[in-house]
Amino acid sequence: MINKLISKIRKTNAPIVVGLDPMMKYVPGHITKAAFGEYGETLEGAAEAIWQYNKGIVDAIYDLVPAVKPQIAMYEQFGLPGLEAFRKTVNYCREKDLVVIGDVKRGDIGSTSEAYAVAHLGKVQVGSKFHYAFDEDFATVNPYLGSDGVKPFLKVCREEKKGIFLLVKTSNPSSGELQDLAVSAGERQETIYETVGRYVAEWGAECMPEEGDYSYVGAVVGATYPEQGRILRKMMPRTFILVPGYGAQGGKGADLVHFFNEDGLGAIINSSRGIIAAYQQEKYARFGEAGYADAARAAVVDMREDIASALETVRK
Repeated sequence: MINKLISKIRKTNAPIVVGLDPMMKYVPGHITKAAFGEYGETLEGAAEAIWQYNKGIVDAIYDLVPAVKPQIAMYEQFGLPGLEAFRKTVNYCREKDLVVIGDVKRGDIGSTSEAYAVAHLGKVQVGSKFHYAFDEDFATVNPYLGSDGVKPFLKVCREEKKGIFLLVKTSNPSSGELQDLAVSAGERQETIYETVGRYVAEWGAECMPEEGDYSYVGAVVGATYPEQGRILRKMMPRTFILVPGYGAQGGKGADLVHFFNEDGLGAIINSSRGIIAAYQQEKYARFGEAGYADAARAAVVDMREDIASALETVRK
């Protein structure tokens, strides 16, 4: 699956993933009105609204980007109807030939970790048959419980030729409270996030495709920490980096150059509300609520140009 992601990045010339993180305050009124008219102000009504909202965005951007990243918490808050909307969104995106990164941030040990890996990337046995539950192409994983929580995912990645993105240096302001702490690594001092980066490189070496330069094991490194991105890029040369924090969290194209390798690959940049709620920004207000999907498309085009311009400046 990592090679498909790379192929689609090259085809679209857009190392971009659109975060499908719907909240009711983003959903235009005409969509909410129709959903509530059919299901009432219920969990089912909310789930229908976010599903229709997602569908409109996907229809508008699927030819521009290689991947989407639905954040499961935004769906779980609506209970079982929300999870059904998540599943429908994943399936619809796959029908559009988009690579789907399930932003599930799972992290546990033993049989629990195995169950998470099976639920999101693998298949579960029911009697004599096997079924895929959510069937994303990648999943985000929290490695801070250690290798016990990661190895079940590595096993499924090898079996299914799918991938994971492990949290290394996250984009939130308080990440440094733990991730930047100094620890002893033999005779040298390094931060906790550097230690995790070394593990990611080691785990990745165990999960290389038969052809290609990048592992099934990726890393999450926030756009809000470009210097840390530079350090980790050198530590993990064969690791694809998922970079959140662009746009609404303050990251800009100029902050992103160190996340890429010299081949122009190695990173994919996420924007969520900066795209899916673009119509609420002054820059895209001309589209109005009815044109929310067109506003999302315009935001993708602008993001693609911003990243391309930053990378071109570095090449010169």
